[in-house]
Amino acid sequence: MSAKATLLKNASIVDGTGAPAWTGDLLLAGDTIIALALPGEIDQRLLQEHGNPQAIDCTGLVAAPGFIDVHTHDDAAALDKPDMLPKLSQGVTTVVVGNCGISLAPVVTDAPAAPLSLLGARQFRHATMAAYAQAVNAAQPGVNVAALLGHTALRMRHMSDLSQPANAGEREAMAAAMQEAMDAGALGLSSGVFYAEAYAADMEELVAVATVAARNGGVYATHIRDELAGILPALQEAAQTAKQSGLPLVLSHHKCAGPANWGRTQETLPLIEKMAKEQDISLDVYPYTAGSTVLREDLVDGIIDVLITGSQPHPEMVGRYIADIAREWSVSQQDACRRLMPGGACYFQMREDDVERVITHPLSMIGSDGLPHDERPHPRLWGAFPRVLACYWREKGLLRLEQAIHKMSGLSAMRFRLQGRGELKAGYAADVVLFDPKSVRDAATFEAPVQFSEGIEKVWVNGVLSYTAEGRATGDRAGRFLRRG
Repeated sequence: MSAKATLLKNASIVDGTGAPAWTGDLLLAGDTIIALALPGEIDQRLLQEHGNPQAIDCTGLVAAPGFIDVHTHDDAAALDKPDMLPKLSQGVTTVVVGNCGISLAPVVTDAPAAPLSLLGARQFRHATMAAYAQAVNAAQPGVNVAALLGHTALRMRHMSDLSQPANAGEREAMAAAMQEAMDAGALGLSSGVFYAEAYAADMEELVAVATVAARNGGVYATHIRDELAGILPALQEAAQTAKQSGLPLVLSHHKCAGPANWGRTQETLPLIEKMAKEQDISLDVYPYTAGSTVLREDLVDGIIDVLITGSQPHPEMVGRYIADIAREWSVSQQDACRRLMPGGACYFQMREDDVERVITHPLSMIGSDGLPHDERPHPRLWGAFPRVLACYWREKGLLRLEQAIHKMSGLSAMRFRLQGRGELKAGYAADVVLFDPKSVRDAATFEAPVQFSEGIEKVWVNGVLSYTAEGRATGDRAGRFLRRG
């Protein structure tokens, strides 16, 4: 796909670094940002050299780096639904897949067990990260794809008994697979010791794999063991694992879950800050008070609302609350949960002041954590990034616009070592979003989660105009597998 040279004129340029916005022109040619300048000041010879590019008047609009969704489960969606409309329509141009220990590679199966089943069932046929990267490039999705290798996937590929820590031979096999992934360009390792399939992993096992990622310049992203009562020791375990391995740490979807924990970000964030003085730590967050994952009895406490997003034995219950289902069946909510399993749910387990503290924290980046294979997904799949702009910048004023964009672009690229992306800068990749700051907002709700956001006017991926507000996806897909560095 060849990109047409484009001149964005009179845009409010928010460059992704956190620097103040300024009004100027932006020249895109091929897959690269060629120049930025004050209005009318791009050298005419440069414009002629690039064929007198198409000019777009951007008066009243913001030009920003394409958003980087650092926490996704789009591994299979990039292959099955390569238009990637849920992300493109938000201004996202790059997704980081393989989070929470869950990745397609290196598992090969027709019947993936939870939590790998969060990625659907069709695409578990990539025995190596190199094979997955090849599949992404062949599919040419609408957005770029950068990948972590999942520790749980490694366990399910190389271990016979998931209820035990890995033995020496299993650790060696997982480390070899980690090396293959890093050679193929993976960003690093993710883990999800929160899930039963990885809960037995000890630090020796995690460090054995993570050290390989460290030697190759990777990062370590983790869904910690406990986001409820045991959150403080779980954070310390994650930090110690990363420190022993020599890896930068990314704490996935940081939250204080459950009513008994509400308000405890006043404890967790100071702890993270203290640990960050001795090692490289960052975190990601989604802008909602509800999470979403597989159905689990231990998360159904009879207090919080639980909305069913999928149920294999009872698909007719999708979109209903478990409390209502339990009353209808005359059983406890835990019994109803057992009847509905396997499946998925949204858990309204956070409080808004905690979400606000995490979103505004200088170490946090934005990630959607959307689940594209849910029958009735959490609205974050379609709305997370415009929601940050509408709610936390424009309505609540908790972030400056430049801060919000930095958390969705430049900071994300820096933390995940995506060189040449995340900023509007000459020589960088032409991943650009153009949006209306007055009207940008999420439209997806828990009642109607599949809704296009408003105010996202145009999106370029690697210089190719891939989305417009008028026509939605243009049909021109230019995404590619992004190698680390």
